[in-house]
Amino acid sequence: MPSRALLTSYRRLFAAPGAVAFTLTGLLGRLALSMNGVALVVLLSERRGSYGLVGAVSATGLVTGAIGMPLIGRLVDRYGQARVTVPAALYNAVPLTGLLLCVRLGAPDWTLLLCSAAWAAAPNLGGMARSRWAHLHRDDPAARHLANSFEQALDELCFMAGPVLAMVLCTTFAPEAGLVTAGALGTTGALLFAAQRRTEPPLPPPVSAGSVGSADPAGSPLRVPGLRVLVLTFLATGMVFGATEITTVAYADALGHKASAGLLLALVAAGSCLAGLLFGLLAPRRAPGPRFLLGATAMVAVLLLPLAAGLGGAGLGLLGVALFAAGTATAPTMVTGMTLVQELLPRRQFNEGMAMAVSGIVVGISAGAALAGAVAERAAPGTGYALPAAAAGLALLIALAGRRHLATPGGASGPGSDGASRAAASAGSAAADNSERIVSASL
Repeated sequence: MPSRALLTSYRRLFAAPGAVAFTLTGLLGRLALSMNGVALVVLLSERRGSYGLVGAVSATGLVTGAIGMPLIGRLVDRYGQARVTVPAALYNAVPLTGLLLCVRLGAPDWTLLLCSAAWAAAPNLGGMARSRWAHLHRDDPAARHLANSFEQALDELCFMAGPVLAMVLCTTFAPEAGLVTAGALGTTGALLFAAQRRTEPPLPPPVSAGSVGSADPAGSPLRVPGLRVLVLTFLATGMVFGATEITTVAYADALGHKASAGLLLALVAAGSCLAGLLFGLLAPRRAPGPRFLLGATAMVAVLLLPLAAGLGGAGLGLLGVALFAAGTATAPTMVTGMTLVQELLPRRQFNEGMAMAVSGIVVGISAGAALAGAVAERAAPGTGYALPAAAAGLALLIALAGRRHLATPGGASGPGSDGASRAAASAGSAAADNSERIVSASL
C-alpha cells in the first residue's frame, strides 16, 4: 500500500538523531515566510487603502530579499548556521516592528518602503534544512532523494496553510495580527532551529586560493555553469507560480466567486505536495540532469490543462481538477533541481547556491504576477493561463540549452565532496563562456 510505504520510508528518514527537532523548528520559520505576503496585503489595504502602495512595498521587499538571501547564505557557508541565523533572526525583527509601528502611527509612505527594504535578512531555513539532510545522509543517495522530496512537500504544505492562517488572523482579530504572528513564529522558529547544534553541518576545511583545480573560495557559485542554468530555469518556474496565482484569482473573480480563489490555489499546492511525497518513494533510475529535463517537460504538458479549462470557460470544479493536475509536475522538477544544486556545488557553497536558486524563484514570482495582472486587465479571464504554460516552456528551453552543464561529476563519493568540487570547478571554468552564450540564446 502506498500509505504504508510512505510511513515506512519516512520513518527511516527520521531515524537520524535530531532530524525531527530541526524539521519541526524550521517548519515554524517557513510557515511564517508563507504568511508574510497575504498579511502585508491585508494590513496595507486596510490601514492605507492603496493597492498601489501594497505593490510598491511588496516589490521592494522581494528585490532586496532576492539580493540579501544569497548574502546570508554565503555567511552561513563561511561561519556556520547557528552563528549567522541567530543575529539575522534578531535583526530581522527590528524592521518588521518598525513597519508595523509606521503603519500604526501614520508615518509617510517612504518609511514603509525603507522598512520593507531592510526586512530582507531572513535566513533561508529551507536551504539550511536541506544542507543538514545532505550532511546526515552524505553516503546514502536514496535517503538524500527522499529528504529533498520531503522538504519540497513541506514547502507546499506551508504555502497551503500560511496564507489561510494569515487571512484568518487579519480578519478575525486585527489587520496587524497576521504580520505580528508571522514575525513571532519566524523569529522563534529560527532561534530554535539554530539551537539544534548536533545536526548542524560542520564547516568545510578552508581552501587556499592557490590550490590546484580548486574554485576561488571567495568566488560566487554562479561561476559553475550548471548553477547559472538552474537559476534561470528556476526564475522561469517562479513565473509559472506568480502567473498562476494572479490568473486564478482573476478567473474566480470573473465568475463571481473570488473567495474560492484560495481553495483553487490550495489545490495546486496539494497536487505538488502529494507528488513530492510519492516522488520520494521512487528509486531514481536516471542521473539528476535527465530527470530535471523530464520534470520540466511534464510541467509544460500539465500546464496546458488549466489553459484549456480557462479558454473553454470551465467552471470552478473542472478548473480545480486541472490545477491539481498542474501542480503534480512541480515538485519532481523542484526536488531534482535542488538535488542538482547540491551535487554541482562544493559543500562550502551549499547554502549560498540554494539561496540563489530560491532568489531566482522569488524574482520569477514577482515578474509572473506583474505580467498576469496586466493580461487580466486587458483580456478574457482564461487567457492569462497562457502565461504559466509559456513560462514552463521557457524553463524547458533553458534547461535543454544548458543540459550538458547539468551533468553531475562522476566518481564523487557524495554531494559536495572534494572530488566533485574540483571536477565541477574545473569544468565550470572551461565551459563558462560557452554556457552563457547558449543560455542567453535560449532567452
